[in-house]
Amino acid sequence: MSATETRHSAVEVNGARLALDETGAGPVVLQLHGMGASRGQDHELGFDFSVLSRSHQLVRYDARAHGDSGGRPEATDYTWAHLAGDLLAVKAHVSPDQPVDAIGASMGGGTILHAALAEPQAFRRLVLVIPPTAWETRAEHAAMWEQAAGLVERHGLGAFLAAGENQPRPPVLAAIGKRMEPQVSPDLFPAVMRGAALTDLPAQEDLKALTQPTLILPWADDPGHPLSTAERLAEVLPNATLQPPARTPDEVAAWASLVEAFLRP
Repeated sequence: MSATETRHSAVEVNGARLALDETGAGPVVLQLHGMGASRGQDHELGFDFSVLSRSHQLVRYDARAHGDSGGRPEATDYTWAHLAGDLLAVKAHVSPDQPVDAIGASMGGGTILHAALAEPQAFRRLVLVIPPTAWETRAEHAAMWEQAAGLVERHGLGAFLAAGENQPRPPVLAAIGKRMEPQVSPDLFPAVMRGAALTDLPAQEDLKALTQPTLILPWADDPGHPLSTAERLAEVLPNATLQPPARTPDEVAAWASLVEAFLRP
């Protein structure tokens, strides 16, 4: 497959059809988006790693209930540990015999860490983009997601979006100039948010077992993706490199070249 060709397919996993696309040829890199986003929306957020298709087979997929993927209204389906099973199924589909590299933003990074602990031999290198709240900072945001789920159920997705208009935005997102629309259908969004409320990163002691080289890419001044999580991950992961937090869209765009160098075959 050439770097300019894109092949679309899907994987059936535990009651959901996961949509994915593949570009380029070579060692496989899996790219995972964050909660409420999609593989297509990653570009709008600046998480454009398409340069990798010059040297790799870049595989992006929509998490269950997101984008073009299906899902069920079951909150436990959307915990990161459960989503890790989806990731491992996608990995088995596109690279059954060789380990892969993986890039994950927020929820995607949490998914990767759970999957790497479950099957460490499946992964060569990891890239964690804007790690989310975790451990002691997780409880407050878990309560927020539970409240948001109830708001959507009572008053619809529009009420949730309207409430978000009054919330401060991280400088990087403010510079983009528009708010991202959720890439989840309203009937499944409450379950997705409750799944987020139920989940957390793996225990820090467990993470010490992950020896894969890991690149951590935070951005600044975002309570939902605090620098404290990125710094803690850099401390507990044995082979981690932490980049300074990005503060502008240009600094986020520069991540692509960092990732390309980090994942060079």
